[in-house]
Amino acid sequence: MTDLSFRAKNLPPMRRDGRIVNAMSVDVEDYFQAQALAGVVDRTDWDAQPSRVASNTHAILDLFADQGVKATFFTLSWIASRHIDLVRRIVGDGHELASHGSQHRRADVQSPEAFRRDVGGAKRRLEDIGGVEVLGYRAPIFSIGAANLWAFDVLAEEGYAYSSSVYPVRHDYYGMPSAPRFAFLPRSDCGIEEYPITTVPLLGRNLPAGGGGFFRLLPYALSRAAIARVNAADRQAAVFYIHPWEIDGDQPRFKRLPLKSRFRHYLNLNKTLDRLTRLAGDFCWDRMDRVFRPGVVC
Repeated sequence: MTDLSFRAKNLPPMRRDGRIVNAMSVDVEDYFQAQALAGVVDRTDWDAQPSRVASNTHAILDLFADQGVKATFFTLSWIASRHIDLVRRIVGDGHELASHGSQHRRADVQSPEAFRRDVGGAKRRLEDIGGVEVLGYRAPIFSIGAANLWAFDVLAEEGYAYSSSVYPVRHDYYGMPSAPRFAFLPRSDCGIEEYPITTVPLLGRNLPAGGGGFFRLLPYALSRAAIARVNAADRQAAVFYIHPWEIDGDQPRFKRLPLKSRFRHYLNLNKTLDRLTRLAGDFCWDRMDRVFRPGVVC
């Protein structure tokens, strides 16, 4: 059972000029771990691939430092163990360190016991490396939905305070279109909070507006208009996400990809950093814990 009354209590922070503060997030994973490449890169071959996640994430960190943006970095513990200095820079720069699980395994293909080992182990490893408490979790490929709501119970039991794992859209990889568009309690008896990725309603359907592939594939003006609408019409904070590999037009190319996957993964990679720079300047942004946790002044 979900608690929809939570939304009314979760008013977003605002700047002194009246602008709503939105939540910026980065899903820290390497290009070869993306869902579109799952059919051509086996997990057992990950260590053999040339890693580009550190340089790409440092570029995003540089951009955020220039723009005065703080963000939440949902990080795979697999990445953190191999790039300890990167994790320490994330924390040292004042960003929130959060969990993306251990090895980018979908939550909806794991048993409750395997999921517990995944998220519990990732939390402990990230905390050990980063030296800070990890409160947030985002499921790889937004893979918590109506069929595995038990995952929220496990997250709460493992010490997480919130999740950002639901995308209220219809999509062939993920989606829970029946979910609330804004913050809610997915399990009223366990207390963990869910902050879904931002959407805008149109003709009875929710359209994606929170980043990822849609940010790359569609004109920037559409993303800007969608976030502005959520701020102005809904009076809610937007949740935006991006992957480090999405700013990397020079990443290795895999030629055996199906056309659909090739289109999704490679289109407009060279334009994304410029778009992210514009987005950082067009809106107010902060870490997810400060945007959504009560009592924090931005």
